[in-house]
Amino acid sequence: MSKQKTEGYIFLAAFIACIPIANWMIGNIGTVCVPNGPCLIPVAPGLKAPSGVLMIGLALVMRDLVQRRLGRVWVLGAIVVGAALSGFVAPAALVTASVVAFLLSELADFAVYTPLQERRLITAVVLSSTIGLVIDSIVFLQLAFGNLDYVGGQIVGKFWMVFLSIPVIWWLRERDKKIGMEAAA
Repeated sequence: MSKQKTEGYIFLAAFIACIPIANWMIGNIGTVCVPNGPCLIPVAPGLKAPSGVLMIGLALVMRDLVQRRLGRVWVLGAIVVGAALSGFVAPAALVTASVVAFLLSELADFAVYTPLQERRLITAVVLSSTIGLVIDSIVFLQLAFGNLDYVGGQIVGKFWMVFLSIPVIWWLRERDKKIGMEAAA
C-alpha cells in the first residue's frame, strides 16, 4: 500500500473521530454551559462558540484530505459512521443537526474543493472549508438550538482550525510533488 493511501486511512479515522468528539464536547466541555444549550468556549475576544467548534474546524480540513487521498465516497461514508458513533455520546437532536449540517456543507465543499484541489490545494482547502463552515454553522445552530446566537463564534472558531492547518497542507502538497517527480524519473 502506498504511503499516500495509508495517510488517507489515517485522515479517514481522524475525520470520523472528529464528529462524535465534537458532539460530545458540546454537551460536556466549556467555560460555561448554557441550560438546555451548549457548553461554550471563547474563540476570540468577546466571542464564544459551542465547544465542539474546534473539532469541526479540524473535521472540515480532514474531509478534504480524505477526499484527496481516498475519494468522495469515503467522505460520505465517514459522515455516516461518525454520525452513528455520535449516537452513543450525544442526544439524537444534536446528532441529527450535525449530520444534516455536515451533508449540506459537504455538497458545497464538493462544488468548491473538487475542481480546485489538483491545481491549487491550499486555495481549495481554505475556500471550501470557509464556505462549508459558514453553511455548517448556520444549519447546525438553527437545527440544534433553534437560533443563530453563536454563529459568529462558530465561524471564527472553525476558521482558526482551517488557518492552523495551512502549513500542514502546504507540507503535504510539497511532499506529494516531490514523490510525483521521483516516480516520474
